[in-house]
Amino acid sequence: MLSSFDDFPVHQTSHPVAQTAGTDLNHYDRYFFNGYTKDTRLFFALAMGLYPNRHVADAHFSVVLNGRTVDAEQINVHASRRAPLDRADANKVGPIEVEVIDPLNALRLAIDAPEHGLRADLTFVRRSAPIEEPHFFNQVGQRVVMDSTRMTQFGGWEGWVEVDGEVIDLEAGETVGSRDRSWGVRPVGEPAPTGAPVADPQFYWLWAPLNFDTFSTHFDVNEYFDGKRWHETGFVSLANNGNGNGDGDDAVAAQAEAMRSVDYRIGWQPGTRRAEWFEIDFVPWNGEPSTIKLEPLFDFHMLGIGYGHPEWRHGIWKGELAVGGDRWRLPVEDPNAPHHMHIQSIVRATTTGGLGENEGLGTLEQLAFGRHDPTGLTGLNTGFGQ
Repeated sequence: MLSSFDDFPVHQTSHPVAQTAGTDLNHYDRYFFNGYTKDTRLFFALAMGLYPNRHVADAHFSVVLNGRTVDAEQINVHASRRAPLDRADANKVGPIEVEVIDPLNALRLAIDAPEHGLRADLTFVRRSAPIEEPHFFNQVGQRVVMDSTRMTQFGGWEGWVEVDGEVIDLEAGETVGSRDRSWGVRPVGEPAPTGAPVADPQFYWLWAPLNFDTFSTHFDVNEYFDGKRWHETGFVSLANNGNGNGDGDDAVAAQAEAMRSVDYRIGWQPGTRRAEWFEIDFVPWNGEPSTIKLEPLFDFHMLGIGYGHPEWRHGIWKGELAVGGDRWRLPVEDPNAPHHMHIQSIVRATTTGGLGENEGLGTLEQLAFGRHDPTGLTGLNTGFGQ
């Protein structure tokens, strides 16, 4: 089927844009955003995904208020629809919309779900050039489970968020965050039979985009149960002019500097798979290595934007259009429940070494499912030390 995007020179195969290069049900195309005020009073995140071969699109928006207090609460709205055949119509799912204002520079999020306690109008403006991470590829036996590209970018936010009728205005320079775009193949939708077992169930993932006044850093690793890595990332990216506002005075962001190597140390909070402390080592191709220490402040559960959600899992068919919401108090009662294991900890970050002494904020995403010998994890979701 032809669509409006076929009028642009964007084709990567001999077929129309609406037809994916392969027929894998797990083909996907996704947006992710997060943002946090510098006083950490407010954290928000959005995910929007298109699954052409499942004919499904979905989107989620989630907010944590007062995450460091006894009144902490995570509030979420979820939406799912039949995927449009024309990609020009794929940026809106129910009450959640993503608008590309200026590609790779500015994007707008609009959420209108007052019945679930959430409305927002937020604009992301880049404070760094986009970072293309090394390609993701993972194969279990003969089956490819991940084959995707992702870019990550740092930015500042302006606009407002309304939670249960209370409007929170975000002035320029007050709120920073990151976003990513990824596409390709990875597990989505209803779990499918996989035939004979060829490996123990396991997935180990750490991802840490961090914002400082004049630069940002990016780190991630994927590891097998024995610590062998199948993916890693380390970058340092200068901010526009260091103000993070993305205003008209900003120069074009410089390309990020890739690290020669990265490493990390983690201490699990006893009885959980949540980091109690975390340190990253960056070794550049030239110059002095740096260490970045992370202090977790509170957790955001990726469940709120569909990851592992029992009812609103990514790519699940829920009908022509479905909208719902949920909320929970933080911290959750059982952090080792499978649907609560995937988190982003909001962290305070400090640097030493080649990067100098700096303090910033960011997130440490953690998903440690199954055995991981180097850090002492056993079982599927057994807490550390149990």
